[in-house]
Amino acid sequence: MNDAPSPDAIALHQALVTLDTHIDIPWPTGPDPFLDGSRKVDMPKMVRGGLSAGCFVAYVPQASRTPGNEDAAFARAIAMLDHINAMGRTENGITARVTPTADAIEAAKRDGVVAIVPCVENGFAVGTDLSRIAAFRARGARYLTLTHNGHNAIADSCSPRRDLGDRETEHGGLSAFGRQAVTELNRVGMIVDVAHTSRDTMQQAAEVSRTPIVSTHSCISALCDHPRNMQDWQLDIIKAVKGVIQITAVSAFLRPNAKPEAVTVADFADHVDYAVNRLGIDYVGISSDFDGGGWFSDWRDAGDSANLTVELVRRGYDRGALEKLWGGNFLRVMRVVEQAAA
Repeated sequence: MNDAPSPDAIALHQALVTLDTHIDIPWPTGPDPFLDGSRKVDMPKMVRGGLSAGCFVAYVPQASRTPGNEDAAFARAIAMLDHINAMGRTENGITARVTPTADAIEAAKRDGVVAIVPCVENGFAVGTDLSRIAAFRARGARYLTLTHNGHNAIADSCSPRRDLGDRETEHGGLSAFGRQAVTELNRVGMIVDVAHTSRDTMQQAAEVSRTPIVSTHSCISALCDHPRNMQDWQLDIIKAVKGVIQITAVSAFLRPNAKPEAVTVADFADHVDYAVNRLGIDYVGISSDFDGGGWFSDWRDAGDSANLTVELVRRGYDRGALEKLWGGNFLRVMRVVEQAAA
């Protein structure tokens, strides 16, 4: 038996707009993103792996909710967004372009340049100041992940921080301020990301938001029972609001308690299959959470990205389906959010 990848599958992968919707960046210092270095995503690996676009996130870790800590979190998020925007340059023969709209991402692909999409992870950086959301958008941010590990002023997380005094729930989902924050995200044209949120938060965000919600890096509870994964009724909500669940490459979300070396693209594709079978092809996408914990045996870094397409082709996904999975569905949501902005 010949297990070599089909040349047709590789060529198809190279032709697609391939958007990874969740990539972390080193902070405050890290390897030059234009050198093929130790990070799982850099420009050479993206080019080598045919990964044409990435949502690079300004991630803010949760801390105790004091005004000083919230101010520091906001300052960190702004500095990280500035760092992400600075990746839009030409160096070592590679051009990267900051692309804060869906049209710009597609144009970057046509022009043969890497697309950089700024985003923010953890509404802790908002504190209790709604004006900060507009400040993120002014720096090109396209989504806000409402929580991370630990509750914040916006909403409950699926992972309470007992060391910070979190109860199982604090707000019962979104707080009153959190509802205002979702409305403000809609107004400025940022996507509401419910990865990391509690299930009540996710449901309420879907109800409050005028635009589709997404989960930028989650997997399927029916295949792997983990607090970060989505249950079937949550998947149904995603479809009802015309959102997207972006299946992600975190090994413990793909198989119970699995180490990355024990997980393969077949495990990842099982989660894609499940979501597609439940929801249809229009509501499922792909992400890695690279440099934030995501990777497994044959998707170790951005340079291996074609391996996933090869597996999906083997399972019968055609070009139209792959276009939707690898970015088309997320771009659809981006356009809805752009058009709905005030």
